[in-house]
Parts: sequence; structure tokens; C-alpha cells
Amino acid sequence: MKKKVILDVDTGIDDALGIMLAVKSGQFDILGITTVNGNVSLNKATENTCKILEFLQVESQIPVIKGASRPLVRPTFFEHAVHGEDGLGGALRDVAVKTAAIDGFGPDFIIEQVMKHPGEVTLIMTAPLTNLALAIQKCPQLVEQVNEVIFMGGAVKDMGNVTPTAEYNMYVDPEAAKLVCRAGFRSLTLVGLDVTRKALLNTDHIEALGDTPIGRYVRKSTSDYTKRYFMRNGVHACALHDPLAVGVALNRALVTTQTYHVDVETKSELCDGQTVCDFQNRLGKEPNVTVCLDVDADAFLDLFVRTLQA
Repeated sequence: MKKKVILDVDTGIDDALGIMLAVKSGQFDILGITTVNGNVSLNKATENTCKILEFLQVESQIPVIKGASRPLVRPTFFEHAVHGEDGLGGALRDVAVKTAAIDGFGPDFIIEQVMKHPGEVTLIMTAPLTNLALAIQKCPQLVEQVNEVIFMGGAVKDMGNVTPTAEYNMYVDPEAAKLVCRAGFRSLTLVGLDVTRKALLNTDHIEALGDTPIGRYVRKSTSDYTKRYFMRNGVHACALHDPLAVGVALNRALVTTQTYHVDVETKSELCDGQTVCDFQNRLGKEPNVTVCLDVDADAFLDLFVRTLQA
């Protein structure tokens, strides 16, 4: 049986590639995609998600449900400098979206589907964790019924990508991330910058996709993203942050993990959004998060390219 999943996204460039990987893999029963404020506004994230599903010609098979339009307690913080004003690097800017989100609210959809399929649903979160936090607040028993949660976010040893210590998804809504980490999920996996920065899509990978609709889309959407990555890191490539979270859901053997106690800083002048991992058990608290510490980047990139070629 295919693994039942819900994707939770703030669809920018790498969320879109993550959606493509999930859909094209054919290994998931995607119950729906919930959207949330993050890289772009809720409305733009929703529109982009619908565009990607139309591009893949699966818009009638996968419902899209709008979620939270802002973080739990903080103002919005967009990443237009990275993802472009349209969120997709301009790749589908001139494409009119034909479908729309279905009625409903993302957190309610998560609750409904998890309770309908107890112990079966995997949540793949590649955005700020606002929707999941709201779902937990409304239905605490959700925590016991989810199969697993895999979220892209944080950095446990590496530096941040918004501040010196904070990764973007954690920085946007650290209160939500703290709530999720403390909720008591039986399987909660953090796919952070420590591993996603090793999953670099370069020119050879894009060339391997060929002169196809997906190949042309990936080349266009990642063009400015790659230039910005080169300016910051001196490497002609871009990190597949969100697709790697999907990759972990497809094949956990791609990553090396260890379980630790993890929490998120919410009250610091300098370090808000920092993912604090207690490597030495200094706090004496039970491990709560399975942390990805290394990745077989070549195997993941091979999986990514082969899946998009299919």
C-alpha cells in the first residue's frame, strides 16, 4: 500500500520541487496539500501550489486547502529576495491558475485526515509549522494518531540562513516549532540545514533532466536561486532543502540520524528561532526529535533526477 501523506507547504522554489518529487515518485497516496504563510503570502503559496499541480496534470486528484495566513503570534516575514515576487523564480509567472483551493482550513483538514486514518498518516512539513501547531492546540489527541512527522527546518550544528543561528522556517514561527517539538509525537524527524546544504542541485543534474517541460521548469525556477547561492557560498548550485524532506519520507536510509532532546528558542534578542539540540544531555530531558546528521547526497540527487525524469 502507498504511504498516506499530507504535504504542508509555503510554496516557493524548493517546496515546488518537493511537491514534484512527491507526486512523480508514485509512492504516496497524497491525501491533500495544506498551505501556510511563509516564503510568500498564504494566497500566493496556495496559487503556486495549484499551479504546480496543474503543471503536473494532477490538480483533480489532490486537494489544496488554505491554512494559516500568519504565524501564531508574530508578524509575517517573506523571502521574496530568495524566491522572487511570485515565489517560483518567475518560472510560471505568466501562467494563469485554473483551479482553486477547496473549502476548509488547513489545520482542520490535518485533524480530519489523521483521525480518519489513525496511525497511517505521515505529515511532510516544508514550511513554518503554524498549521500543525494550530491542529495540536485544537485536537491534542492528534499527536497519538499520526504515524510520523517529517519537517524541514532548523540547524543543529550548522549556521542559520536568516540569522547567524536560525533557519528560515523556525525563525518565521518559533512558537509553533516549540509547540510541535514539545507535543510528544512518537516519530518526529528534523531535516535541517546540516543535511540539506549537502543536497546541492547543480548544472549537471539540471542538464540530465533534458529539454523537457520539467527540465525547462527546473532550469528557469532555480536560475536566480542558484545565482544567489553562489553569491553567498561560492558554489554554482542550489540546496534542495524541501525536496530532501520528501526524500526522507521516500527512503529513510538516505540519512544518518540520532534521537536527541530538541527545543526552539523564542525569547532571545539574538537567537530567536535557534534549534537547540542537547547533544550531551545537559538538560536531562527525554529525546523527542530524530535529527538528521548526515545524508548520502549522491543517492538522494540520483533519486531526485530519476524521479523527475520518469
